[in-house]
Amino acid sequence: MPQARNRQISLQDTPYYHCISRCVRRAFLCGKDTHTGFDFEHRRQWIVDRIKLLCSVFAIDLCAYAIMSNHYHVVIRINVDQVKQWSDQEVARRWMQLFSGPLLMHHYLDNASLTAVEKEYVASLFSIWRGRLGDLSWFMRCLNEPIARMANSEDHCTGRFWEGRFKSQALLDARAVLACMAYVDLNPIRAAMAKTPEQSDYTSIQERIVHPEDSWLRPFAEQEENGIPFDLKEYLQLVDWGGREIKYNKRGYIPAQAPPILCRLKMDAAPVLDYLGRVDQPVFGAVGPVSKLRAFAQSVGRSFIKGQLLGKRLCPERI
Repeated sequence: MPQARNRQISLQDTPYYHCISRCVRRAFLCGKDTHTGFDFEHRRQWIVDRIKLLCSVFAIDLCAYAIMSNHYHVVIRINVDQVKQWSDQEVARRWMQLFSGPLLMHHYLDNASLTAVEKEYVASLFSIWRGRLGDLSWFMRCLNEPIARMANSEDHCTGRFWEGRFKSQALLDARAVLACMAYVDLNPIRAAMAKTPEQSDYTSIQERIVHPEDSWLRPFAEQEENGIPFDLKEYLQLVDWGGREIKYNKRGYIPAQAPPILCRLKMDAAPVLDYLGRVDQPVFGAVGPVSKLRAFAQSVGRSFIKGQLLGKRLCPERI
């Protein structure tokens, strides 16, 4: 049975989450449908443009993404401190890029005279909007709903376009974030849509390769507060190595050496390859060291979180 969203997200444990949305009935989100002959390739850009807009509005940074034929992946970081620092006017400006807002809010922003009751109502809106701008569910809602309307209009149909809810997976430490980002970036290669990361269209890995200085993605940096705490060059080496591993692993070949970043993070090659070879949706509700999995379970009011065996292998506790 699916878990309630408040039992899957705990910002006190981690700001990083891996999310997936999939089309219903194997409907085509993007690419060419060989059965009907219709080409939906242009819809990939719909997703990318919408994500860019939302990242400029919400207190959410995008770490990785991959737009596939009937689903997409995003790895995001929720910046709770950022949304707290915004002024009420900044909150309204951002929210009203997506929604028109009530006429009373427009009067307030134009410095019109308001009654005490009207000011109280405006203040309540600021509080609600501020909470939503740092909320993962609202981010995904504002991403999925417009895409569904555009796709249904193009398909001349009505009804549900996405599955009932997006799937989310908490990433509880840096190793889990790194492994998940690589998994997302390698999706087109695993699906035989591309041969190399730089040829993987509509992915964050291609974005980082083509626009290393001007990318709108969360950057790599030495300090976690400034970006993803890894070196971009080493991350590219990891993704390239992981792609070769997945291809050769199917043919029974495993290279002897692992990239330096795995040694530095004490990540054994086998569990990384196991994680990168998983199916196209999160099997576990969270990924990370066992101690953090247990703390996360307590935070979200659950007695147990699946994935502790993977946690022991992928993210061993430091001694």
